[in-house]
Amino acid sequence: MVHYTTVATCALNQWALDFEGNYQRIRESILRAKALNARLRVGPELEIPGYGCYDHFLERDTVQHSWDVLARLLEDRSLDDILIDTGMPVLHRDTRYNCRVVILNGKIVLIRPKMYLANDGNYRELRWFVGWTKRAETEDFVLPRFIARITGQRSAPFGDALISTLDTCLGIELCEELFTPESPHIAMSLDGAEIIINSSASHHELRKLKRRVDLIAEATLKCGGIYLYANQKGCDGDRLYYDGASMVLANGELLVMGNQFSIADVEVQVATVDLGSVRAFRAAITSRSMQAARALAFPRAHVDFAMSVELGDFDNTVRPTDPVPTRFHEPAEEINLGPACWLWDYLRRSGQGGFFLPLSGGLDSCATALIVHSMCRQVVAACARGDQQVLHDVRRCIGAAVDADYVPASPQELAGHLFYTCYMGTENSSRETRARAAHLAQAIGSYHVDLNMDAAVTAIVTLFALVAGSTPQYAVRGGSSRENLALQNIQARLRMLLAYLFAALLPWVRSREKSLLVLASANVDESLRGYFTKYDCSSADLNPIGSVSKADLRKYVQFARTHMDLPVLDEFLSAMPSAELVPHSETYVQSDEVEMGMSYDELGVFGRLRKCEGCGPYSMVTRLLHIWGDKLTPREIAQKVKRFFFYYSINRHKMTTITPAYHAETYAPDDNRFDLRPFLYNANWTWQFRIVDEMIDRIEQREDSK
Repeated sequence: MVHYTTVATCALNQWALDFEGNYQRIRESILRAKALNARLRVGPELEIPGYGCYDHFLERDTVQHSWDVLARLLEDRSLDDILIDTGMPVLHRDTRYNCRVVILNGKIVLIRPKMYLANDGNYRELRWFVGWTKRAETEDFVLPRFIARITGQRSAPFGDALISTLDTCLGIELCEELFTPESPHIAMSLDGAEIIINSSASHHELRKLKRRVDLIAEATLKCGGIYLYANQKGCDGDRLYYDGASMVLANGELLVMGNQFSIADVEVQVATVDLGSVRAFRAAITSRSMQAARALAFPRAHVDFAMSVELGDFDNTVRPTDPVPTRFHEPAEEINLGPACWLWDYLRRSGQGGFFLPLSGGLDSCATALIVHSMCRQVVAACARGDQQVLHDVRRCIGAAVDADYVPASPQELAGHLFYTCYMGTENSSRETRARAAHLAQAIGSYHVDLNMDAAVTAIVTLFALVAGSTPQYAVRGGSSRENLALQNIQARLRMLLAYLFAALLPWVRSREKSLLVLASANVDESLRGYFTKYDCSSADLNPIGSVSKADLRKYVQFARTHMDLPVLDEFLSAMPSAELVPHSETYVQSDEVEMGMSYDELGVFGRLRKCEGCGPYSMVTRLLHIWGDKLTPREIAQKVKRFFFYYSINRHKMTTITPAYHAETYAPDDNRFDLRPFLYNANWTWQFRIVDEMIDRIEQREDSK
């Protein structure tokens, strides 16, 4: 028998503690779902307060205001006749839970607390919530009195239950629960749940989306059923970008998937699915039926509501959604789109007037500029589509410099209003980097300034010489390594001061009302190694590439060369990475990799082994003996590892002040929340290095005895 039903899953750009804005986006998504004839609407995790409230979840106001928003949804009769899944924190018996609240026609059907909390990487849910541990059990939740007056209910079921409609059964799992070995959807499916809904706040990482899709596809392929996945999108107040891609799958096949990256605030994906196909799929698998016959029995929350029409009302013009192929962005595309959307959210929500970037003529600042260019491209495209929210935000950012009905004509024209770049040269800078910076600025349309800051550098050195009675010299002119480093750091730190000065006053020079956000452009490998100056141009308001490897950035610039039609990028791709902080000559040019004592590719390997595989010095050497053993001797490998850990440890303190960076990479060394480690180390690693040396000695002795 055919039982068609239309379901909707949403991706909303929620903002932590923006209860009014969050409410409006939730309501808009429900109305859109209803307009598309959906009978079920699923939203992101904790969508009422916003997922990124963090320690604000500990405040009673956050819980109270969430109930206030839920009350508005319950009172709104235009939201009737659709089963609505939303999310908020709930205090049950003085214990705080991360909950889904399912409502229908002004009543609460079920409050389902999250059971398995995300508490690794960027997530700290156990700091704010407790997981529900009573499997397949519910309790009575006494509703707040003002909610009870709206719903006419004194209490609502709270716990691990299924929702039983007149024609099907729904189960709920939340975000992290999908990723656990014993995911709730397994037992729920065996007990008859034909539709599983998952509300998530899953952030973007390079190459991560495929894992998410594969897990859902496997879940519905093994268990049968319909799976709705809803995800938050955008920057809701910190380093993470939630990457949407809300989707519907049925019996292992993808039916619809939303955009992974988008600057639209509300996206609703709908699919028409056949409940009959789920029943046929499951009944055809005998082993599955044997397990279902002895399955755990869940309590049911019953509703007088049908997801599908009765047989006599069958409409042959309604057809089920056909499966679609899955497309994943290449990492270079992800870098092009994700950080650009994150920057746009930050810019419009911060109330600032644009971005300022020190443009050095090197690959990293080039990549940062390209991401801003990508942001401008996306904004212009959204304005051309008539996105009123984006148009409003653009006009508000630019302010009185444009007319009230301004529409950007091109990415370059928009960049002329929003993006300022500056080449800060010294006597150590080359003509090539200065020219590259100017050529790129012209190609992407930024308001560009070219300056020499030798006078400021000389003034500081002269001041020191006057006070101390000695004048430091560069190493190439006979100075010590300490003098050489100090002279480089003067230039680097002056650039930070100048960046903030120009970010504050360049708009003033142009009669603009607002200041600029300063962008940094240090990559993840340099942060891991500590190859940057504390409080230099790595210190800024935001860093869109701070969690992206040098190798991926190079691929991104290659991608942009082709897909953005920017031939000027050839100049950057062929250039050697150099800080240009010391005098150069025909026989000496400062090289990043030479100074670091390791290549960027090697740093990527060190970073993944350290963070992703949990390797200290000894384990890292043992792993690399097999990875690099065909090109390096065991002692050479050990020396590289020891050199890495030495510089990593003496520079770890720099992570305590590092600029907030877009999170994109699994081995990011971000000290704020993702990579929690001490910043004062015994840099000699006495015990660890001794164990490494003893192992290498044994290996060499075995080789010598052959």
